[in-house]
Amino acid sequence: MTASDPTGPERDDDVLAAEYVLGVLSAGERQAVAQRVEQDPAFARLVDAWEGRLSPLAAGYAEVEAPPSVKAAIDRRLFTSSAAQQDRTGLWSSLAFWRGLAAAAFAALVLAVAVPYLGAPPSPPQMELVASLTAEGSDVRYVAVYDGVRNEVRLSHLAGQLASDKDFELWLIEGKDAPVSIGVVPAGSTAQLTPPVLVREKLAQGAVLAISLEPKGGSPTGQPTGPVVAAGDLNDI
Repeated sequence: MTASDPTGPERDDDVLAAEYVLGVLSAGERQAVAQRVEQDPAFARLVDAWEGRLSPLAAGYAEVEAPPSVKAAIDRRLFTSSAAQQDRTGLWSSLAFWRGLAAAAFAALVLAVAVPYLGAPPSPPQMELVASLTAEGSDVRYVAVYDGVRNEVRLSHLAGQLASDKDFELWLIEGKDAPVSIGVVPAGSTAQLTPPVLVREKLAQGAVLAISLEPKGGSPTGQPTGPVVAAGDLNDI
């Protein structure tokens, strides 16, 4: 296992499993984690636990039938060549394939719950963005989803403890400009903030989000006063 291996000991296994289920890992990281799920029973149990923990999020949403064009496209991908027909036999019997497909489907479901527009017309480009918020030397980890249609930032708290006399505060970072507060992050596994209207355009363009540790109630100065415990870029979902 190399130092650059995303599944190595420098990454917290519980957080890595959560990020895998949420679908926020890069393609290379996801492939490496999927292989680890097959080879490491203890890690596979962590993934199963996160799937069970997050699955109730979808309970309030009715099933939506996929458009006929989706099935037609899948049929073309699967059945248009003899080579594809030959490859399917081994693929259908592969445990790794089915586990990976199930995990990928569940990750898509979680993101659909976070940005619930199933069945609605496509939103304008860059109106649904996601960021994985982490920082070197910090155990605080969040996933942030910016909904540009509703002007909301939704946060999922994956890891990191908060002292009773402190609060996390979310900031918009743009180049060398002074950070702009989006708000104090409510305690809990999930939270929702409504950014000031003036920062909506900057968020939609894919700005950087950061979380600082502040006194109870938030920064008394309007600028971060404590350490940055997590940060990340907003990117298209």
